[in-house]
Amino acid sequence: MALVGLVRVSTKGQDTARQHDALDPICVKVFEEKVSGSLKVENRPGLSAAIDYMREGDMLAVQEVDRLGRNLIEGLVVLTDLFERGIAVKVIEGIAKGEHTERSFVLDMAMALAEDRRRDIVRKTKNGLEAARKRGRIGGRPRVLDDDKRAVIMSRREKGESIRAIASAVGVSVGTVHSALTADEQEAS
Repeated sequence: MALVGLVRVSTKGQDTARQHDALDPICVKVFEEKVSGSLKVENRPGLSAAIDYMREGDMLAVQEVDRLGRNLIEGLVVLTDLFERGIAVKVIEGIAKGEHTERSFVLDMAMALAEDRRRDIVRKTKNGLEAARKRGRIGGRPRVLDDDKRAVIMSRREKGESIRAIASAVGVSVGTVHSALTADEQEAS
């Protein structure tokens, strides 16, 4: 029996160190993903890779049950699939702490609470952004492009540079350069 770990955070900016600290010492291999826990399994590369790696009799370890998913239905699908494959689940912390070989009320309830926490986070974020907007402040991520960077992008493109070269020179993503060029074209027409 192999103990295999899964580390998940929702965004690239979040730190996975706490989960790795809990799983690395006890697992033969730890898979990591930085995607929303509300996605389907096929859109979760770390979880998919872990499932493909594991064999019947192995155990998937997560720090907390919400690392398996924050959407109740998708989380239950993951659990059911694992148990049908003969793969157990080990939860290190939280309400469902322990080793599980089949679905149970506690495990299902923990998944439901994970979805509820996710809904609460989304609601509070929207409320906070709306309150800030009413005070004249705009929340969200800071803009990547300022007027100077936009001017550099336009100038370099006029000189015939590729989007990739421009992105590298300006220090932004290819998508950001493409969006800036598209917006400029739309303003011109």
